[in-house]
Amino acid sequence: MIKIENLTKSFRVTGHRKVVIDNLSLTLPTGKSLALLGRNGAGKSTLLQIIAGTLHADSGRVLSDGTISWPVGLSSSFHRDLTGVENVRFVARIYGVDTDQLVAFVEDFADLGPSFHAPLRSYSSGMRSRLTFGTSMGIKFDTYLVDEVTAVGDRSFKNKSRALFKERMGNASAIMVNHSMGQIRQFCNAGVVLEAGKAEYFEDLEEAIALHEELLS
Repeated sequence: MIKIENLTKSFRVTGHRKVVIDNLSLTLPTGKSLALLGRNGAGKSTLLQIIAGTLHADSGRVLSDGTISWPVGLSSSFHRDLTGVENVRFVARIYGVDTDQLVAFVEDFADLGPSFHAPLRSYSSGMRSRLTFGTSMGIKFDTYLVDEVTAVGDRSFKNKSRALFKERMGNASAIMVNHSMGQIRQFCNAGVVLEAGKAEYFEDLEEAIALHEELLS
């Protein structure tokens, strides 16, 4: 379970305060793969980062009774001056998992070749996503936060990513941001629609998608 209590987050934009998350309270149940839906700029990635603990809210808090990954599609938690393998080793120590096992898993899965030993600053966005996705999937979290990552790479890598993610979802929950309703339907079984700083939970995924598409029209 993830419980969001009175959460508010704002940013300074051209000298004005823009509220992205507005006194939000919401309980997300365990055992669900949730689609986080909303128009561009609604605050989906911001909310994921706050849930992960990589971004501070202005006020409010997030409570959880399980382990939560960082937002898989985002590499902001990784250090640009460390190599891929050094970043993976650092993550392994932070989360208390076997370092060599995680390095071996990521090296095999991400298929970065010699770049695995190069600084992250030399990576393309796709390479960073391969690294972060592989690292996250190599650790057994209770809830995975996923931001568009299954769309990364060529057809073979996409298929490999989707198969691994589906396998992990057999024993974990997820909160997924994805603009493909096909992938949302493939991986998710419930939904949350974020609009004007507020969020509504739907047990029925199709109801969430219907509201999301109505807001876009």
